[in-house]
Amino acid sequence: MKKIYMLLPLAVLAASCSNSSQHKSCCEEAALETAKLFPSFPSQGQPDNTLSEQDVADGWKLLWDGKTTEGWRGAKLDKFPESGWVIDDGVLKVIKSDGAESANGGDIVTTDQYGDFVLSVDFKITPGANSGIKYFVDPDMNKGEGSAIGCEFQVLDDDLHPDAKLGVKGNRTCASLYDLIPAPETKPMHKEDWNTAVVFVNGNHVEHWLNGEKVIEYERDNAEWNALVAYSKYRDWPNFGNAKKGHILLQDHGDEVWFKNVKIKPL
Repeated sequence: MKKIYMLLPLAVLAASCSNSSQHKSCCEEAALETAKLFPSFPSQGQPDNTLSEQDVADGWKLLWDGKTTEGWRGAKLDKFPESGWVIDDGVLKVIKSDGAESANGGDIVTTDQYGDFVLSVDFKITPGANSGIKYFVDPDMNKGEGSAIGCEFQVLDDDLHPDAKLGVKGNRTCASLYDLIPAPETKPMHKEDWNTAVVFVNGNHVEHWLNGEKVIEYERDNAEWNALVAYSKYRDWPNFGNAKKGHILLQDHGDEVWFKNVKIKPL
């Protein structure tokens, strides 16, 4: 298991050293609590967009039924977008447009909000595609152009999309916490097949998993987290990432990306 460290300016790290023992203790407590709850993945080999009896017993719920738009709406709409998204044989697809962020059909969000949870989403990218899976989303934070604001599990073709080379030390590559914490350069990504993204949230402890492998973990709502945000594109959004709950979002970034098996286990 790889240890993932936040990338902070030296001054910020120095300032946080006095609290390092306390922070380590908090992290250890979070890890122990996490071990009691996770990993708990949905059943494998199950027909798409369904739950097994064991999944139901374990507390999993379908966030998308594979057939309708029930439970979802546009991030900046009171209903599901009339264009830009299509349901095709059990797959929810973002329609390719011009590559702009939330400029065609726009992002979609769950009608409900979630706090502690395990979220599992299967995704497949087309060459050069960009998208994302966001959580702790508050659609009211950005009523203007661009995507709704929230913590983002980046979905990207690292080889062909230029965003992979931007940001700091790879923090905009696939499975990263976008613009904040990079996923490892070597990771189990399937470019021409389906991938499973998992986001685990237990209080302030968060993990990203890709195809059964944990790629990052972090603690939010503390001095280190707030300093990290202050050096990111989210610095102008008050208290970014510290909400107790929020919507789940699938992003329209103008590229064709496919989603299915969108499931959540509230904790």
